[in-house]
Amino acid sequence: MTVSGRIRVLVVDDSITVRKHIVELLAADPAFEVVAEAADGRQAIELCERLRPDVVTMDMMLPVMSGVAATEWIMAYCPTPIVIVSASINRGEAFRTYDAIAAGAVEVVSKPEAKPDPAWADQFKFILRIASRIKVVTHPRGRLQASSASSSSNVGALGVPSQRSFDRLVAIGASTGGPGAVRRLLTSLPAGFTVPVLLVLHIGEPFDATLADWLDAQSPHRVAFAEDGEALFDGPPRIFMAPAGKHMTISKGRLRLDSGPERHSCRPSIDVLFESVATEVRGGAVGVLLTGMGRDGAEGLLAIRRAGGRTIAQDEASCVVYGMPRAAVEVGAVETVLPIDAIGPVLQRLIAGGKR
Repeated sequence: MTVSGRIRVLVVDDSITVRKHIVELLAADPAFEVVAEAADGRQAIELCERLRPDVVTMDMMLPVMSGVAATEWIMAYCPTPIVIVSASINRGEAFRTYDAIAAGAVEVVSKPEAKPDPAWADQFKFILRIASRIKVVTHPRGRLQASSASSSSNVGALGVPSQRSFDRLVAIGASTGGPGAVRRLLTSLPAGFTVPVLLVLHIGEPFDATLADWLDAQSPHRVAFAEDGEALFDGPPRIFMAPAGKHMTISKGRLRLDSGPERHSCRPSIDVLFESVATEVRGGAVGVLLTGMGRDGAEGLLAIRRAGGRTIAQDEASCVVYGMPRAAVEVGAVETVLPIDAIGPVLQRLIAGGKR
C-alpha cells in the first residue's frame, strides 16, 4: 500500500465500459487508488511487474494473452493477489475461471451490470480489501512437488482406521483457493480409490454451477453434485459435492441436503458436514481441511477427531489463505499438517490399510 494507506488496484478488462465502471467505483472510495488500467493480458503483466499493485482485478476473455495465461505468469513471476471478474455466461468461461483460481487467483466475482448496484459494489470492494491483505506465494504449475515427498514421514503418525470400507469415508472442506487445492488433491489421489468422498467447497453463485464438471474433467475420479436421499455406499465410490445454498449431511448411509441456517455465514457449511460425519461414521472418517478464510470447518474437524476419526489440514506454505487450517490447529482438531500434494497419497495409505 501507499503511504496514505490506500489499496492500489490494477484493473484489467478489454471492455472499456466495464473498466470505466470499476475505475469510477473505486475512484469514489478514498480507500482505493487505481494505479493503472490494462486492456489485454500482456499489458496486465507489464503493468503488474512495473507498478506492483496491492491487488489486480482480472477479466478472463482478453486479447493478446488470456486472463488465465496472465494469471499464471503473474503468480509465477510477480505474485500479486488477483480477483477474477468474470461474466461466467457459459461453460467455457466458467472453466477458464476455475483454471485461473487453480493458478493462484484468490477469488472470483461476477461482472457488474451496465450500472453496478450498491450491493454488488459493496461486495466487490469488500473482496478487494480482503484480497489485498493476502500474502500470496509464487505459484507456478507443479510447485511443491518436492515438498510432498519430504513430508511422507508424517504418514505413519496417523495410524489406520480398522472399519470396513463401507463404514469409512473421507470428508473434505475448502474455501478461498479451494478449487485449485481440491483439483491437486484429487489428481494426487490414485484412481480406484475405494471409499466415497464428501466435498464442501465455498464458491458463490453462479460460479458453482459447473464446478463439479470442471473437477470431474480435471481428475481421474467421478465428481458430481450430491442429491438428497442418495445412497453413499451403493455403486462405485465417487466424490459427492454439496451444491450451493444447501448444507450436506449423512444419515443412515444416505446423503441429506437442506436449507438450514448458515454457519459462519456459509451454506453449505464445512462444520455442518464434518459434525454429521463425526456422528454417523465416527472412527471410520477422515476429515481434511484445506485453504480458506475464516473458521468454518475447525469445530467440525475437532468433532471428527474426538469421535476417533483421523484429521488432516493443509500446510501454510501451500495454502492461498491459511485461515481455516490455522483455526483448526489452534483448537486442537488436527493430527497432522501436510502440503497439498502429500494429502492424496496419505489418504490412499490410510484406506488401503497403511501399506508402505
